[in-house]
Amino acid sequence: QVQLVESGGGLARPGGSLRLSCVVSSSKSYGIGWFRQAPGKEREVISCISSNGGSWYYADPVKGRFTISRDGTENRVHLQMDSLKPEDTAVYYCAAGTYYSDNCQAGMIFWGKGTLVTVSS
Repeated sequence: QVQLVESGGGLARPGGSLRLSCVVSSSKSYGIGWFRQAPGKEREVISCISSNGGSWYYADPVKGRFTISRDGTENRVHLQMDSLKPEDTAVYYCAAGTYYSDNCQAGMIFWGKGTLVTVSS
């Protein structure tokens, strides 16, 4: 059973930063993605990275502010979130599966339980 555990959520002020981490309990190297769901809204993709770390995707709302990275080919991925905005407030989920550059969510098959990020003054 593959399990994903997110960490690093919390409260940040507008303009501040948070760093989320996701650890996947598997020896197989997966593509990993970050998604978020705000209250009353559908889940949306934020960023994804391929299994070897050589390819990645960012959604337009976070380009230039968020950075995805992974520890080599290990199933440990980080999401550095800078210049946070109140509209970034959401539950953030990581997922693991196959990385598709044209549809990040389509390949994800394992999901974490999420970590809450609140951006407020």
